Amino acid sequence: MKLFAVKISNMSTGLLALAAMLVLGQGAALCGTLDQVKARGVVRCGSNSGLAGFGLPDDKGVWSGLDIDFCRAVAAAIFNDPLKVKIIPLTSKDRFTALQSGEVDLLARNTTWTLSRETGQGFLFAGINYYDGQGFLVRKKLNLSSALELAGASVCVQQGTTTELNLADFFNGNNMKYEPVNFATADEAVKAYDAGRCDAYTTDASGLYIERAKLAAPDDHVVLPEIISKEPLGPAVRQGDDQWFNLVKWVNFAMIDAEELGVTSKNVDEKAKSERPDIKRLLGFDGDFGEGLGLTPDWAYRIIKFVGNYGEVYDRNLGQGSKLKIQRGVNSLWSRGGLQYAPPIR
Repeated sequence: MKLFAVKISNMSTGLLALAAMLVLGQGAALCGTLDQVKARGVVRCGSNSGLAGFGLPDDKGVWSGLDIDFCRAVAAAIFNDPLKVKIIPLTSKDRFTALQSGEVDLLARNTTWTLSRETGQGFLFAGINYYDGQGFLVRKKLNLSSALELAGASVCVQQGTTTELNLADFFNGNNMKYEPVNFATADEAVKAYDAGRCDAYTTDASGLYIERAKLAAPDDHVVLPEIISKEPLGPAVRQGDDQWFNLVKWVNFAMIDAEELGVTSKNVDEKAKSERPDIKRLLGFDGDFGEGLGLTPDWAYRIIKFVGNYGEVYDRNLGQGSKLKIQRGVNSLWSRGGLQYAPPIR
């Protein structure tokens, strides 16, 4: 073990994480994550520690958000009970270690899908449940109309995120100087910006609108028009367990397919009488498409019944049914001009 410790001390962070997974038996992956989840009786889901619209507890400790509903959809598919979820709040710094170590079964924490996170950290992303992009929040009194006017600005940013890397790429790519002011958490970064310690605050555009609403004087701030990055956000699992990866992936696809087929939590029982082949396959009345996932034929019916389709989940957490009222935009279905598209269940 001493020799092993000396060798891994020289590894990169990504390789070290992968080595740790192997030494520890790769946790749930080698044992079968679904079997472990069933035996435990609950899905352990890594979530944001407090981001409205995605993952946030209320004053009674009840969680809500787009990612929280996704975790509940996984539980509904497995247990026929969306409440059999243990939400584990994680910082951006701790989220990957928690997934690698097996502390959580899946990570649903507005996390960007990147090449290095799959090839260097041993993850697989199970689809995209929110298309986002990074932007900038500034004070109106600066009278800025473009992020290209931020040369020399100080920018509050959360460290250890793709946000930090995108910020550097944007300024370096445009040959502009800037002063990054780094913080461990998004909450600290926003508070510093609100206190006047930075000229701008940067994060995903969805987060900018969310955080602006919490500032002391929200109307004194504006989101600049530029989107400087692609931020495909989605749930992630550990590599090495294809069954679990497929299950999580198809939970996401089923919710999108359900919206496209017009199947909602309110009409799912009526739709169960439909003779349309695609609806019958979705709801488990034609074929056994749950078998390959380790689930019963009505797995998607349970997701829709207890949690809803993608559109319903979006609306109540981020859209017109929420306080945020963020337009669907690119998160609309492909058939409505957006990017949300799922393979068929057949």
